[in-house]
Formats: sequence, C-alpha cells, structure tokens
Amino acid sequence: MRKLVVCNIMSLDGYYTGPGDDVMVMPMDEAFNAYNAERLRAADTLLVGRHTYLGFKGFWPPQADDPAARPVLQEIGRRNNAIEKVVVSDTLTAGDTDPWRTTTRIVGRADAHDQVAELKRQPGREILTFGSRTLWNDLLAHGLVDELHLILGAAVIGAGTPIFGAKPPGRLRLAEVRRFDGSDNLVVRYRLGPDAG
Repeated sequence: MRKLVVCNIMSLDGYYTGPGDDVMVMPMDEAFNAYNAERLRAADTLLVGRHTYLGFKGFWPPQADDPAARPVLQEIGRRNNAIEKVVVSDTLTAGDTDPWRTTTRIVGRADAHDQVAELKRQPGREILTFGSRTLWNDLLAHGLVDELHLILGAAVIGAGTPIFGAKPPGRLRLAEVRRFDGSDNLVVRYRLGPDAG
C-alpha cells in the first residue's frame, strides 16, 4: 500500500494561515523549501484541493526554468510540473488546468474517499498533499492519511485558520523530530492509525 503523506507548515500557536487567509505570514525559510523538495522526491502523486492547485499552478511552472530562481525553487518547479496531480474539486474543469493539463486529473468531492483509497492500493511511491487543509482534514477524519509532516514554524500569529478541523485526528505516533541547520523551524513527523508505530 502506498502512503498518503500530508506536509504543511503551521505556526507555533497552531495556525495554518494568518488573518485573511494570509499564508505569507508563515515562517517559510530555506529549510521549508528544502523539506518540500525532499518530500516531492519521495512522491509520484500530488493530491490537492482546488485552492492549493490554482495557487501552485500560478506560481510553480515558470520557476523551473527561471535562471533568477534559487536552485531549490527550480527543482520544486520541475517536480511540480512533472508529477501526476489529482485535484479534488466540484468546480474545477479541464480548461482550468493549463499548463498542467496532461498531468492533472480532477475528481469530485463525493468520490474523493474512494479515489484516494484506490490511489493507495496502486503501486507507486508516496501520495503527497501540500496545503489543502479542508481536503486533508476530511481524509484524516476518515482514516486515509498515513503520516502528518508538520513544519512547526517559529512564529506566533495570534489569529487565523487553525491547522486542524473540528474532528481531531486519531492516534498519533511520533516518528521523527528534525531541526535544520540555520533554521528555527522544526519538522515533526507523525504516523497515524491503529498500527502506527
């Protein structure tokens, strides 16, 4: 079985975004970028919601070949351009997917649980989710997330969108805590489910 890995940054006080849905208040440093590149190397499917997909599609494609972009951003851009993308949305259409039309598949929200379960049964590498809080909180509540990789940012925001939805996750088992040189952020990795360990 393939693993579904959720990777998100959160503030020290537990927020996913700041006031007004502002993600740029999060302490996204070079360690954040390096860890995201590492996760993309381990995956062959990116599972996201509409909002995250449109944000990524608007930013990442030109990074791949931009000589002014830092090497880690070029790598993330190349990997995002190439990876299979499964987008859970009831409103997105094929016309919204350029320039990623050939690497994107859209599934409706009503089919999301079955589609994710089927993805996990297929051979391959990790299925990775960035952003997409509403989507992964729903998948978490239904036992479909295998690992949570939370980048605990060294910032107190005070208000915004909490990282977790109304239903708390099931059993969490701490698998790793990692600190990067030159960064005040930590990666805290948890395994989930009854067999977590």
